[in-house]
Amino acid sequence: MSASNPVAGPSGVSHAGRSGRNWLAVSAIAALIVIFPITGLVLEALKGSTGLWAHLFSSILPVAFVDTVILLVGVGVVTAVLGTTTAWLVTAYDFPGRRMLEWALLLPLAVPTYIIAYAYLDILHPIGSVQGAVRWLLGYESARQFRLPDIRSMTGCILLLGFVLYPYVYIPTRAMFLTQSGNLVDAARTLGISRRAVFWRVALPLARPAVAIGVALALMETLNDVGAAEFLGVRTMTVSIYTTWITRTDLPGASQIALALLLIVVALVAFERWARRKQRYATDARRSRGLEPLKVNLLKGVLLFTAGAIPVLLGFVAPALYLTTEAWKRYQFAGLSPRLLNEAISTLTIATIATVVTISLGLVVAYATRLRPGKTSATFLRLSTVGYAAPGTVVAIGVLIVLAGLDRFIDRTALNWFGVSTGLLFMGSGAAVVYALTVRFLAISAGGIEAGLSRIPMSFDHASRTLGQSTAGTFRHVHLPLSKAAISAAALLVFVDCIKELPATLLLRPLNVETFATHLYGEAARGTYEEASIAALAIVAISILPVILLSRVGAARRSVSGPAL
Repeated sequence: MSASNPVAGPSGVSHAGRSGRNWLAVSAIAALIVIFPITGLVLEALKGSTGLWAHLFSSILPVAFVDTVILLVGVGVVTAVLGTTTAWLVTAYDFPGRRMLEWALLLPLAVPTYIIAYAYLDILHPIGSVQGAVRWLLGYESARQFRLPDIRSMTGCILLLGFVLYPYVYIPTRAMFLTQSGNLVDAARTLGISRRAVFWRVALPLARPAVAIGVALALMETLNDVGAAEFLGVRTMTVSIYTTWITRTDLPGASQIALALLLIVVALVAFERWARRKQRYATDARRSRGLEPLKVNLLKGVLLFTAGAIPVLLGFVAPALYLTTEAWKRYQFAGLSPRLLNEAISTLTIATIATVVTISLGLVVAYATRLRPGKTSATFLRLSTVGYAAPGTVVAIGVLIVLAGLDRFIDRTALNWFGVSTGLLFMGSGAAVVYALTVRFLAISAGGIEAGLSRIPMSFDHASRTLGQSTAGTFRHVHLPLSKAAISAAALLVFVDCIKELPATLLLRPLNVETFATHLYGEAARGTYEEASIAALAIVAISILPVILLSRVGAARRSVSGPAL
C-alpha cells in the first residue's frame, strides 16, 4: 500500500467524496431503470380512448376486480392461519419430529404456484387415481355417479395458493416467536393463563407485525400469479392483462388494467404499513430469555406432528411425488426430448445474465447508500426496489412499451443515416426479458447486499482510508470479501426467482425461445401434462436451493440464540 494520503487531491476535493458522488450517480441510473417501465405504462394507459375506459369499467374490470379481491382475501386468511399456527406449533411445543418439521415447513416455497396448479389438475382429475380410489371406497363405478368438487374454482385456487404461499407468513412469524421473551410467557402462566391462551393473548398480538408482513408478501405473489389462476379458471386482473394484450392485441387496454392493478398493489402496501403503524416491541436482551418449548406426551406429540405435516404433504410432497412419477414415466417412454436441452440452455442463460445484471446494480445501490448516507441515497434505494411490488405482467408491459419505442427509434435512425434496418434489437434478443427480471428482483439484490454491508463497522472504512486505500480499494479489499456471503445469498435468491418467473418470461421472450416455465405453461394449457413433467421437476429441484439456504440460516440463528444463561 502507498503511504501517501489519498483523502484530498491537489484541488482540495476529497477523493472519497468524489467517488461517493460517482456511486450515487450510478445508483440514480439504477433507480431510473426501474422507474422507466412504470412511467411508460402510465403514458401508454393515457393513450386509450375514453370509450375504452368505459368498456373496461363496464365489462372487464368489475369481474376481474371482484375475483382478485376474493382471491386476495381468501389467500390472506389461509396463509395467515397456516403460517401462524405452524410457526407457534414448532416454537411452543417439543414433540418427536419437531426439528425436521421446522425446515420441512419451508419446502412449499420450492413449488411455484403455477406448478402446483398444474400438478393438482391432473392429480384430482375426475378420471384420475385419487377420485378413482374414492369412488372405489364408496362403491361407485363411474365419474358420472360420483365426483369430488371441481378444483377449477375460486375455492380450489385459494386453497392451492394458500398451501404454497403460507411459508411467507411462517418464516417471519416463527422468527418473532423465537425472539419473544420467555419471561412474558412465564408471567402469563403465573396468572393462570393456559398455553393455548398465551398464544391468543400474548404471543399473537406481539407477532402481528410479522404476520402482516408475511401476508403482504403472500398477496404480492398472488397478484403476480398468472398461470395458476388461468389453469383454475379464475379471471383475476393479472389474467385479464394477459388476455387483453395477447388475445385481443390491445396494448392500451392492457396498460390501463395494469395501472389499475398497480394501484391495488400500492393500496395493499399502504394498508400493511398503516395496520402496524403503532406496533412497538422492546425487551431487555440482557435479562430476557427465549421461549422454551413445552414438552408434550407421545400421543399429543404425534397429533401435533401430523397437524404440522399436512401443509407440507399438500404443498410439497404430493406435487413433488406426482412430478417425479410422471417424469420417470415420460423418460421411460420417450427418453429426454431434445427440446429440454435447448430449454435448459435458454433458462440458465437468461437467469444467469439477469442475475449478474441485478446483483451488479444492487451492489451499486447498496454501496452508494453506505458511502453517501442521507435522503438522496435512501430515495434511490427505495425507487430501485419498487419493481418487486409490481406483478410480472405489469413490469412486462412497461418494459415492452419502453424497449419497443427504443427499438423503433434506433431502427428509424439507422434507416435515415445508413439505409440499414436494425430490426428488434432489444425485443428480439432476450434483452427485454433480462430487463424485466432486473426490475422485478433488484429489491432482493439491493436489500440483501445492504443488509450484509450494514454489518461491517465503519471503523473498517476509516482504517482502510488511513492506510492509503482509495474508496475503490476499500471496496475491493474490505467490503467485497466481508460481504461475500450476503452477495452470494442474494445472487442465489435472484437466480432461482428468475428461473421460476413465468409472467414476464411468457410475455417478453423472443420468438422460438422456450424456457422451462413457458414450456410447462404451454403444455398445461393444452392439457398434455405428462409432456411438461420433466421441466416442472427441474424447476422444483432448482427452487429447493434457497429453501436449503433458509433452513441453514434458521438453524444458525437457533444455535446462536441457544438457551438463556
